[in-house]
Amino acid sequence: MSRADDAASSAASAIDSGVDAGPSRDQDIQGHNLLQAGPESDEASTDTDEGYADSDASSFLSSILSEVRRGVEIEGRLYPTYGKHEYGMPIDEKELDRNDLQHHKYTLLLNDRLFIAPISEETLNTASNHILDLGTGTGIWAIDMADKYQAEVLGVDIAATQPPFVPPNCQFEIDDVEEDWPYRLDHFALIHGRDLSMTAVRDWPRLINQARSHLQPGGWLQLASTIPDIHTDDNSIPPNSGYVEAGRLYFEMAEKMGTPLDAPRKWAEQMRSAGFVNVQDVVYKLPMGPWPRSKRLRTVGRLEQIMILEGGFEAYMLRGYTQVLGGRPEDLQIILALARRELRDPSVHTYVHYHVTYGQKPQH
Repeated sequence: MSRADDAASSAASAIDSGVDAGPSRDQDIQGHNLLQAGPESDEASTDTDEGYADSDASSFLSSILSEVRRGVEIEGRLYPTYGKHEYGMPIDEKELDRNDLQHHKYTLLLNDRLFIAPISEETLNTASNHILDLGTGTGIWAIDMADKYQAEVLGVDIAATQPPFVPPNCQFEIDDVEEDWPYRLDHFALIHGRDLSMTAVRDWPRLINQARSHLQPGGWLQLASTIPDIHTDDNSIPPNSGYVEAGRLYFEMAEKMGTPLDAPRKWAEQMRSAGFVNVQDVVYKLPMGPWPRSKRLRTVGRLEQIMILEGGFEAYMLRGYTQVLGGRPEDLQIILALARRELRDPSVHTYVHYHVTYGQKPQH
């Protein structure tokens, strides 16, 4: 049986992802974009079931999966090719490992919480309720939510980078959150998006309005992201800082890509304009190094330091610097080397702001 047949077969028994399949809003997902995450083999890409060789659905599925998984290589890093716009972050193994460390860092920063929106435990432990994770990446947040709660969790992303074995109340799909959402209206109890401001979303008001339409009355939207301009409370940023220069370039390239990095500062206002109530913007200090006195924040800072030293800067900046700003990779490496040296200096006490913004769809 081919991979397309597997997807069609599993769609019949899959959890309800909330896709609006037609006139009846109670129909299950039809399997056209059900994500079958897992390792690829040469046989999997060429072996087809003769009985479905001429099927339009089978051909479409195979074409999409091939495009999504293939990616494009730029300066030794793999980037996604699927989606409405070019995405600035890679999707190779190095980046996926970094994403999982990011999840641990953010959870620790939030005092071992997966979210801070005041949604009730009862809502999350009602199996008929649904949670949507936008730009799910490796799927680690969605999987943790599905492990902890009984609600059905759907993670969507433009890249098939999720594991093959997940909790029974969790599934993943290929989708671009900047397109029209195919899900049922008034469907989700919680919609979550993290680090989407990192060159992923161009039109935030549109995304926020779509989220409101697809939340059930009383449901919550939570968005979270860092703004990568550095701060210090003791004037310890050195003159001619490599990190400051790297940040300036990152802001410039993101602006030219139409994805301004200061977008989180506007989320609260945009949520209120979309009709959300009980909107809150909570800003955390995320240390860039193990300098805080608090053991928890020291660990957070150490994780941030490791991720940046092990390629985080490069992940954020390489595609934009070379293709948007027209810079040379070797010039970028000089700037990043200076920034890494600052991060290793225990006398430099810098941090960035991590915004967590949430709002509630009115009950009526």
